[in-house]
Amino acid sequence: TPYIVVWVNERTDVPREYVQNNEIVLNISVDATKDLRIDNDLVTFSARFAGVGRQVFVPVGNVMSIFARETGEGMGFDVELASTEPLHAVDSAPPALPGEKGNEADKQDKPKGPPSLRIVK
Repeated sequence: TPYIVVWVNERTDVPREYVQNNEIVLNISVDATKDLRIDNDLVTFSARFAGVGRQVFVPVGNVMSIFARETGEGMGFDVELASTEPLHAVDSAPPALPGEKGNEADKQDKPKGPPSLRIVK
């Protein structure tokens, strides 16, 4: 069963109530998602969280790792936070200008150290 670990920031649209330490683990299997689309810039799908249908938008650069639930084997990636601009327009605020507080916050939110995998049960 494929799972992805996502670094959550203002560019991601995920159920925030399931985010821990700016990370969320998402099951992206065919059985867990609807209309799954993975392209060069964005991972999008619909899924049910506690019985409520939600749309999920994740920039590919925010994917920290992908792994198999059954074995824990997978691959880690560097988080690429190249832009603070949201990839989709859903009541989003304009990106911060250089030198504004928003850009400083992005630098602080970036994960530190190499990506790591952990077993989630």
